[in-house]
Amino acid sequence: MKLPFSAPLSLAILLSTAGLVAGASSQTGPSAPRPAQTAPRPADTAPSASTPAAPSADQTARPAAPSVATAADYRLVAGDKLRIEVYRDAQLSQSLQVRPDGKITLPLIGDIKAEGRTSTELRDALVAALKEYNTNPVVTVIVVETVPPVFYVMGEVNTPGTFEIKGQVSAVQALAMAGGFKDFAKPKSIRILRKGAAGSQQSLPFNYKDATEGKGSAVYMQAGDTIIVP
Repeated sequence: MKLPFSAPLSLAILLSTAGLVAGASSQTGPSAPRPAQTAPRPADTAPSASTPAAPSADQTARPAAPSVATAADYRLVAGDKLRIEVYRDAQLSQSLQVRPDGKITLPLIGDIKAEGRTSTELRDALVAALKEYNTNPVVTVIVVETVPPVFYVMGEVNTPGTFEIKGQVSAVQALAMAGGFKDFAKPKSIRILRKGAAGSQQSLPFNYKDATEGKGSAVYMQAGDTIIVP
């Protein structure tokens, strides 16, 4: 019996069929695993919540605002520079300096005492003086610049002279700044001369021994005070 096809042709058909079956098997079987792709961590893409952000232009450091030069109870001394403003009067509105005699001069008013007064007290004195020319004067006194406040120590101390007031200076500290007492000083009979409003002057007794023992109230230096040690 003869085959319908020749042997070589049959072998080729069989090989072709085997290749198709193998290809089908490779398409339906599991694919080769791919390497896993690691997702980026949040820290790689954005700053964490704990990381401080860079300061903005508004948050950068700025110079501190200048503090007020004088307190409301500051008493004027010679050398202080003032700005006097009289509402709607350019002639009376002036920049002035307290003279060594403690006075300032304004048109119409003339000389008026400034030393020893606060800016409020000087303003009230100017208002009172201007009422002769204006029924309702409006005056502003601005302390533009002050000289360093000082006190004086004289008499039986080792280093008499002029001393600056830096912060609060008690009378005991003031005497220490003057070098202490000489051999024949009388520390129980010290006097402190202090200027008040409108040029008045007080003489305050001071007992050094009582002060060092904590008796009585502490006495602190004010601008222009003079300590006299007999």
